Amino acid sequence: MPQAEMAKDRQSALSLISVSRETEERFDVFVRILTRWRQKINLISETGFASVWTRHIADSAQIHLMVPTTIRWLDIGSGAGFPGIVLAAQLAAVKGGVVHCVETDQRRCAFLREVARAACVPAVIHAIPIQLLNASELGGVDGVTSRAVSPLTKTLDMAESWLRSGTPGIFPCGRTAAVHVHPISNHSHFRIESIPSIIDPSSSFLRVHLE
Repeated sequence: MPQAEMAKDRQSALSLISVSRETEERFDVFVRILTRWRQKINLISETGFASVWTRHIADSAQIHLMVPTTIRWLDIGSGAGFPGIVLAAQLAAVKGGVVHCVETDQRRCAFLREVARAACVPAVIHAIPIQLLNASELGGVDGVTSRAVSPLTKTLDMAESWLRSGTPGIFPCGRTAAVHVHPISNHSHFRIESIPSIIDPSSSFLRVHLE
């Protein structure tokens, strides 16, 4: 991708979100490593990488802006680090801030660990299925998210033990929020709120609470 286009996309993304200079630098480290690793393993498509700053960095960063007091996250299916690594970059200077990134692909876990080390972000990588993760070992989480798993019913099943304990979930759903909501609308124990994306007003995030 030409540097000029990347710089333009970066500028556009950072105009949409409010982060510190230090956080911007952590994002830069993340993107540099992603640029190198994506040529080795399947992390992000060519189309997705063309707008990595707006479509992925800024889109993930708005989760923290929605709930700024949430500092301990569980990211199910972290993949290429969205939103887990982005959230960790935003929480790097926050006391107690941590993001538990759960990913079963060992190569992606190696990538996530390198980013966490190089960018000095509080991300803990768990290279196991979410079903095998011992919740008591995490020390508690304030929020659950996932950007890589669909449909939402499957994600909620995997996050259920945390949601049932009162931990809220925030899940990006793009322009298909209604499609995700309909299958779970009859589950009275969940309260679902739709939050418009600040990156793309036609897209939404779903905030899921236990009733």
